[in-house]
Amino acid sequence: MSYFLNMKTNYIISYDELGKNDVALVGGKNASLGEMANNLKSKGIQVPDGFATTAFAFQYFLQYNKLNQPLNDLFLKLDKKDFSNLSEIGEQARTLVRNAVIPTDLKQEIITAYKELCIKENREADVAVRSSATAEDLPTASFAGQHDSFLNINGNEDVVDAVHRCFVSLFNNRAIKYREDNGFEQMKVYLSAGVQLMVRSDLSSAGVIFTLEPESGFKNVIVISGVWGLGENIVQGAVTPDEFHVFKTTLQQNKNAIISKKLGTKAKTMVYSVTDKSSIVNTDTPEEKRKQWVLNDEEITQLARWSYTIEQHYKMPMDIEWAKDGITGKLFIVQARPETVHSKRDPYLKTEYIVKEKGTILTKGNAIGSGIASGKVRIIMSSADADKLQEGEVLVTDITNPDWDPILKKAAAIITNKGGRTSHAAIVAREVGAVAVVGTGDATEKIKDGDMVTVSCAQGKTGFVYEGRLNWTEQKLDFKNMTMPQTHPMMILGDPDKAYSYSFYPNKGIGLMRMEFIINSAIKIHPMALVNFGTLKDKEVVKHIEELTYQYADKKEYFIDKLAQAVGTIAAAFYPKDVIVRMSDFKTNEYANLIGGKEFEPEEENPMIGFRGASRYYNERYREGFKLECEAMKRVRNEMGLTNVKLMIPFCRTVEEGKKVVELMDTYGLKRGDNGLAIYVMAEIPSNVILAKEFSEVFDGFSIGSNDLTQLTLGLDRDSAIVSDLFDENNMAVKTMIATVIKTAKENGAKIGLCGQAPSDYPEFAQFLVEQGIDSISYNPDALLKGMENMVKAEQRLKSKV
Repeated sequence: MSYFLNMKTNYIISYDELGKNDVALVGGKNASLGEMANNLKSKGIQVPDGFATTAFAFQYFLQYNKLNQPLNDLFLKLDKKDFSNLSEIGEQARTLVRNAVIPTDLKQEIITAYKELCIKENREADVAVRSSATAEDLPTASFAGQHDSFLNINGNEDVVDAVHRCFVSLFNNRAIKYREDNGFEQMKVYLSAGVQLMVRSDLSSAGVIFTLEPESGFKNVIVISGVWGLGENIVQGAVTPDEFHVFKTTLQQNKNAIISKKLGTKAKTMVYSVTDKSSIVNTDTPEEKRKQWVLNDEEITQLARWSYTIEQHYKMPMDIEWAKDGITGKLFIVQARPETVHSKRDPYLKTEYIVKEKGTILTKGNAIGSGIASGKVRIIMSSADADKLQEGEVLVTDITNPDWDPILKKAAAIITNKGGRTSHAAIVAREVGAVAVVGTGDATEKIKDGDMVTVSCAQGKTGFVYEGRLNWTEQKLDFKNMTMPQTHPMMILGDPDKAYSYSFYPNKGIGLMRMEFIINSAIKIHPMALVNFGTLKDKEVVKHIEELTYQYADKKEYFIDKLAQAVGTIAAAFYPKDVIVRMSDFKTNEYANLIGGKEFEPEEENPMIGFRGASRYYNERYREGFKLECEAMKRVRNEMGLTNVKLMIPFCRTVEEGKKVVELMDTYGLKRGDNGLAIYVMAEIPSNVILAKEFSEVFDGFSIGSNDLTQLTLGLDRDSAIVSDLFDENNMAVKTMIATVIKTAKENGAKIGLCGQAPSDYPEFAQFLVEQGIDSISYNPDALLKGMENMVKAEQRLKSKV
């Protein structure tokens, strides 16, 4: 019979006897491990075996050494106004606990429990000894990194010593300050030490998982980060990890739910020291390993399934740590705790920040949050110099760790050289609501102490640090109480980095997703240069393409994969609402500016009405490039399972041309009607209006491109400053064209919408569209709310006339 079932005391308890309700007994971390060991192993989730010392054991330790009164007296002396004596009080408290002894009977119970683990493993087991405070990992407070953990511990005496050092860490300066900040009484929080079998991730990889997107709070995606070696490098922010996004809905449908993969630099690998196996060293990651993923797709999916199961079990978003054993190749979950930032926030209450002027960019990195702040720079390289940071200054440093926590709240913004979106600085910044740009690589070199800077995280996943104090606006938004018009308000979007955040805006989907933005920003290479990579003439172009596509033996796969991930991210963010993706609509001069483009593009006098849109797709000059676009869309719909993606053809001059393109798409595996695939056409040429009935027989609907339709109806070049004053969507000729195509579309059962700025700028234009019975109007995100307001007013006026 197990030793644990015959215990006469409550000082030690096995993980398989613990559950999530035992936080008061063994702290949040150990209670959670016990909960998973008890309830989730049967569902295939691997959790390393272990045991925990209890709160009773810690209380016994304090009483045995007569520490309660001296510690209590110490904390009465703590200056709670500015914590000026925190370091002194903390050091005295730790000295008292460090000089105390583990009672003999408690020591023996720890050793006996450790021996039982060794018997199970049939060897003298290496273990991790981790701190778990009895107020830890609550849904409202994370306590992340406040206490100490010790890895690769082996042998009776070393295990007991590690438990003792965990006890000491309850009185780390940062932990004392954190308890004060969160309203916990110092002497009513106890320390439980978890002793858990080591996972040899030093020989493989480890990382962190959030069961929501940690910047926006978008809950339908699982975000997995990973590095080579021990996971401490992620927590410390010492390296930029690989990052994978998995869409929960299609994961449950057994589709390929990996919608995004981003390769991190992973410059360092943390391993155990050769001379002292319980200490760790950070080594340079070999170049070839930096270019490799830390997980394959099967492992990413397995971890995502486990994370989803854990989240469903706990009924709340979770912050999870994983590790892969380099000896057995097995994956393990080594921690799971409630996510503590977005669980407290309402994602439908937002403050929208917009930078109102251009500035000189000093550096950029990962944006944490979506705010903007400015202040005087204070460069501090050690937490020992914390007193130099004044309230409202911008902290610039190399890297932070939990020792920095007491001072981070004073900073207007935080900028680091190192770290990713799951690093310590990022986690604390989210928790305290600070603006942060992490992983810049060069902040301490590019920014000078005393400089005035503006830190902006309002432009997507990339955060920018600008020289000087820039002007910006702030607008508080409450999306919950907004009136939704009957005419569908949709969005125009091209940037997948902003998709999760924008998904919380009131909308009926994406009416126009511009493929050109993704090709320009994420792919950068002309598709025909990838198709013909082996015969390219320009050696510099070949070199540049090789640098960007080194992970892809088949260069065409680079284009397909990057495009599919970007579209997949936006489609997942707005699922199950329609996301209408417009196939590429570059002009020849714009295509030529892509890497390798000049070799494949003709020079035209007037590219605006030249070789663009549908005419390119079936032409031998671009047919194979269009095939790559179709392959990417097929992957998004069929493999990822994102069938809310609909497709749209731009600048289609004739009905016959439309038929050619639809037939070509069919041969490429995108058959209109299959699996709900709708194919729309842009109504932006007078021929689309005049022959709208015929076009509606080829396509499922129209999207009015008001810019092109206005210039082609009025016969003017919208890029010409000389005639720009004549460009007007409100011109009666243009409005007649729009009214005609709406009427014809409705008569023939085809959907019709409009993409453009005019309905938000001009209430009378919105009124006109609503009166014509248009199905949807798509806006840029910054114009959406004003556009919706105009639509609601227009509908109310229309009702009042009836």
